[in-house]
Amino acid sequence: MIYLDNAATSMMRPPEVVDAVARALTSMGNASRGAHAESLAASRTDFVCRRQLASMFGVSDPQRVCFAANSTEALNIALMGLANPGDHVISTDLEHNSVLRPLYRLQAERDVDVDFVPANREGTLDYDAFARLVRRNTRLVVVNHASNVTGNLVDIERVGRFCREKGLVLVVDASQTAGTVPIDMESSGIGVLCFTGHKGLMGPQGTGGLCIAKGVEIRPWKVGGTGVLSYLRTQPEAYPTRLEAGTLNSHGIAGLSAALDFIERTGMDAIAAHERDLMLRFLERVRDVEGVTLYGDIVRDPVPQRAAIVALNVRDYDSAAVSDELATTYDIATRPGAHCAPRMHEALGTREQGVVRFSFGWFNTEEDVDRAADAIQEIAS
Repeated sequence: MIYLDNAATSMMRPPEVVDAVARALTSMGNASRGAHAESLAASRTDFVCRRQLASMFGVSDPQRVCFAANSTEALNIALMGLANPGDHVISTDLEHNSVLRPLYRLQAERDVDVDFVPANREGTLDYDAFARLVRRNTRLVVVNHASNVTGNLVDIERVGRFCREKGLVLVVDASQTAGTVPIDMESSGIGVLCFTGHKGLMGPQGTGGLCIAKGVEIRPWKVGGTGVLSYLRTQPEAYPTRLEAGTLNSHGIAGLSAALDFIERTGMDAIAAHERDLMLRFLERVRDVEGVTLYGDIVRDPVPQRAAIVALNVRDYDSAAVSDELATTYDIATRPGAHCAPRMHEALGTREQGVVRFSFGWFNTEEDVDRAADAIQEIAS
């Protein structure tokens, strides 16, 4: 099987990640729930992983790295814990439903106003719209670092400068960039960075979290057991406990920590270069095939910096039918449809057809790319 659905999850992972999870399953207790060796082992693993993530994302205090189950939970924690009734939020057409649905919920339940920076048919944002949309009650700007549909990269530094000038909190969804695109929260002006562990970071599913800049305070979205200050009726104020009610997935965090070690040893630049080379190889093989339509800024020459994603359609075929043909006839895994990003598909004009998404990872090869390109050529003909 050729796996080209890395934007959904990195199914192929470093062997040491699997080993770390297996060891943790039979050796770790519950972090912060005891002073015995097994509980301390879990606490130590969580701390080490926080420190690794803080180093990767430019967070000065590792205690402000809070774990969650995935980007969706992290974004819910951030948005529900920052937005107040009557606030105004600016987001974009590039967003995933993990941003859109919490924003729509805030509109319905807290009378929060939301505006969206539009994207053009290439999936590129109108950056001037940020200034046009800002109001006196604007509090948050929420942006996707890279589109999960097209791979278009948002200029976070530019958006961050805007937020600094206006005194706004910038919340970034780094689901498609964490592990492959360098991110420095402080220099980029990011207030909250939300990430998942199972994509570019190559860790287990069920891991992720949010990194919180100094000066940004988030109300707890969920409350409950923490293992400390048990007689308090309210959630403890100190980070990370404030946002981590309940038992952490220390088994998964052990795997994520091993994945972060792998990325550090291999080099993020090397990983990104390999994935980009595969993307460009595939693009060169399919861009001139009759009947193939490409989407996003990938149509430009030269191709800009972006996530390693190619979104396409073949003639007027339904994207699900093409993806199914790739899976059943060619044993190639891709992702069709709307990709939980309805506003992006509206901008691209693909609401009805969807697109077929090819997304490349560290463990893919040139042979994988060539077989996928050959398959698209055969389907198109």
